[in-house]
Amino acid sequence: MAIYGISSVVARLLNYLLVPYYTRFMTPAEYGIITDIYALIPFALVVLTMGMESGYFRFAAKAEGEDERRRVYATTWGAVLMAATLFLGAVLLFEEGLSSAMGYAGSDYVWIMGLIIFFDVAGAIPFARLRQEGRALRFVTIRLLSVIINIGLCIWFYSAQPEMFRFFAEPSDPGYAFVANLIASTLTFILLLLSCRGTLPRIEPKRLKTIFLYSLPLLLSGIAGTANEFIDRQMIKFLMPAEESLAALGVYGAVVKIGVVMLLFTQMYRMAAEPFFLAEFKKDEFKNSNAEVMKYFVIVSLAIFLFITLFSDLFALIVGPDFREGMYILPMVLVSNALSGVVLNLSFWYKQTGATKYAIWITGTGLVFTIVFNILLVPVLGYAGAALARVICELAMVVLSYRLGQKHYPIPYNLKAIFTYVAVAAVLWGLSLLTTQLAPALKYLCNSAMLILFFVYAVRRERINIGGLVRSVLRLK
Repeated sequence: MAIYGISSVVARLLNYLLVPYYTRFMTPAEYGIITDIYALIPFALVVLTMGMESGYFRFAAKAEGEDERRRVYATTWGAVLMAATLFLGAVLLFEEGLSSAMGYAGSDYVWIMGLIIFFDVAGAIPFARLRQEGRALRFVTIRLLSVIINIGLCIWFYSAQPEMFRFFAEPSDPGYAFVANLIASTLTFILLLLSCRGTLPRIEPKRLKTIFLYSLPLLLSGIAGTANEFIDRQMIKFLMPAEESLAALGVYGAVVKIGVVMLLFTQMYRMAAEPFFLAEFKKDEFKNSNAEVMKYFVIVSLAIFLFITLFSDLFALIVGPDFREGMYILPMVLVSNALSGVVLNLSFWYKQTGATKYAIWITGTGLVFTIVFNILLVPVLGYAGAALARVICELAMVVLSYRLGQKHYPIPYNLKAIFTYVAVAAVLWGLSLLTTQLAPALKYLCNSAMLILFFVYAVRRERINIGGLVRSVLRLK
């Protein structure tokens, strides 16, 4: 199963390479358009797929024979394909009004976005089928090929841009990125069709009702979770003055991308931890393992936080000069990403016990906090308010997850050790702020010493045998 997650991480890393490229020739306002559009697409994907991917996995696994499994596939694919078609029809029918409402009147962004969403949604169940059938090589090949085509076309459009392919007035227009994505999504869907092996979408109403009832809680939780992650972009766009909002959104989006290192760590951790914690466990063994892993997750997250913030001026070089003014929000971005990982750790108890209804409560609470605090803070603090609102949202979900867990399935987390590490990291980060006026060489020396100090403290406190770990890795090779 890890190969699917690894391919996802690699795909995100490859897409990440476009950030330094875009931010060196696009204005913050132009990159703000990319940030805006790509914040809407994940939300549309969650709504239109309706949780059917998980429903397909569930009912395909329970199917008695290949024929029933094909019917489950045909029904789920048919439902998702119908939703995608209705969505695309609505976008094309009301494109002018949507473009005006989104602030892109006279542009082609909205209908291109609609087509991208259509092909991505239409391909969701075929991708799920490849996973369900264990066809990992084809899955990974198509995923990575799609990303490579997208990146290659983006670079070609913006660097070469032959006369016949000049679709937009400005050579740095964000529309070229959307066209590249559309071509990649279209080719990906065609490749997926070749993997369908003659099975056509066909909805069986009774079967669809059963699958949808199973998928509905996952859909609601997914909508809330995705909104938590991306709605801050819309808040910046509509709560800040119109003449400033897109530029602010561009700066915010670029700085958030720098924090992707923490997100990738959380994603890789999820790949390893979910199969482990959702396997069969004795109750006490699960509790003790979850408590211990939580502590080490926090330690590594704090180390990543210190590494990036202590050398933030070097990480700032990832984005273009016009975007570096927003680097002061990077610590908040990293903290919110780390807290998101803590929420993941706190979710294993209800996933293990099957009490998944709590996922809706937790993500729903987070969404309320996100909306309320964005409304309160963004008009006053700008995009810094959105970053702070995200921290508050994640913190609220951590508190609620912890309290629910301790009430229904108490786990002995070592809070004393966890808060001690947080305090040590906070002190070191605070001290690093005093080094900003030093000569660069001396500053980096001091910050390196503080990072090493945290590392040594963790190793000594946890009695980690570094030599043994290195020997184990070498033996694995």
